[in-house]
Amino acid sequence: MQSLSFTWLGHSAFLFRSPGGKRILTDPWLTTNPACPESSKKIHELDVMLLTHGHDDHSADAVAIGRATGARAIAPYELAAWLQQKGLHAVTGMNHGGTIDAVGLSITMVPAFHSSSVEKDGRLVYVGNPCGYVIRFEDGLTIYFAGDTSVFGDMRLIADLYRPQIAFLPIGDTYTMGPDQAAKACELLAVKQVVPMHYGTFPSLTGTPNRLRELVGPMGVEVLELKPGETAS
Repeated sequence: MQSLSFTWLGHSAFLFRSPGGKRILTDPWLTTNPACPESSKKIHELDVMLLTHGHDDHSADAVAIGRATGARAIAPYELAAWLQQKGLHAVTGMNHGGTIDAVGLSITMVPAFHSSSVEKDGRLVYVGNPCGYVIRFEDGLTIYFAGDTSVFGDMRLIADLYRPQIAFLPIGDTYTMGPDQAAKACELLAVKQVVPMHYGTFPSLTGTPNRLRELVGPMGVEVLELKPGETAS
């Protein structure tokens, strides 16, 4: 069995390759994502898509990728219903606290503090509550993918219940937590490795990995900073 690897495609899109060889894509926004490398804008093989909420910069390519690959889409219940209305069939709706088995992985939906909507006929239509995910891979390695969120006290419960080893946290500020809140999240989650995301895509996303590193270094937390298109394992 190989080790987990993951490639950052910019913003909050990551392509994971599980120890068992499964391919998982988070928050599929590639085509118009200015941070996504051109060579990564098309996904040809995929097993699972995980969507945290409906905003375009997290879901814009979900329908096209689902149709092209047949991947199973997992999303909050109302967003899952919207994907089905758009013609996707392999869709699973969940809600906070639920755990399912998907392609041999244990996937738990956990809360996030944000908003969630899609645009329809020039209007914003709300599509349920945003979320994060705890993913337990075939070899037992567990990660926490926060989605878009502020820091919140119940991150300590995520630590107690699931004991993730790696946290994927937004640090851009303005729409999510910035580095200072993300540092507190690392403390609450009791992780020793953090992957920053949702920063630098737009001028308003001002948080930086360097600032996060300054704050969590004394805590013994490693900041795994990737460039778009770069893979870690």
